Amino acid sequence: MLISDAYREQIRLLHQLQEGWGESNQLAIVKQIQFAILLGTKDVLDYGCGKGQLAHYFPWPIKEYDPGIPGKENGNVPAYFVICHDVLEHIEPEYLEEVLKDLHRCTKQVLFVTIALAPAEAILPDGRNAHLIIQPMEWWETRLKQYFYVVSRVHITKPENKTEVELILVPKKDIEIC
Repeated sequence: MLISDAYREQIRLLHQLQEGWGESNQLAIVKQIQFAILLGTKDVLDYGCGKGQLAHYFPWPIKEYDPGIPGKENGNVPAYFVICHDVLEHIEPEYLEEVLKDLHRCTKQVLFVTIALAPAEAILPDGRNAHLIIQPMEWWETRLKQYFYVVSRVHITKPENKTEVELILVPKKDIEIC
């Protein structure tokens, strides 16, 4: 299981209540498109796509998955290049392991992940902070290294000391995911 029904409803409500919630910034979008072009692939999956903003900017069609968006909840299909931007910190802690396994299954070659390391400005309808997992970079790397090799890591400090980590990962091929 990747998400509880109760949390899926919270995400759907938040998308309805906050029009701009889940949208990527322009710099992140440009980076992800440039990276796909450098990889020489058009096989791209936006894992946790939200309302699908990224797909509007790509010059070719991309796959989209988001369990909180009707019509996109079954799109977690394998792709050469998987983008998981500002998603993992929103996962219910008890389902993180299953989500990491699913990301491994979906990633044929490269995973581009960005994880916020500070509380979100957004609050879920039930009153919780939208970032359900707030942990330091090292904590995230330990979990990701179970399934992926870290190729690149960039620690980014944003305004108001909000920090995030951007990682480029390749899946470990020599492990069994049950």
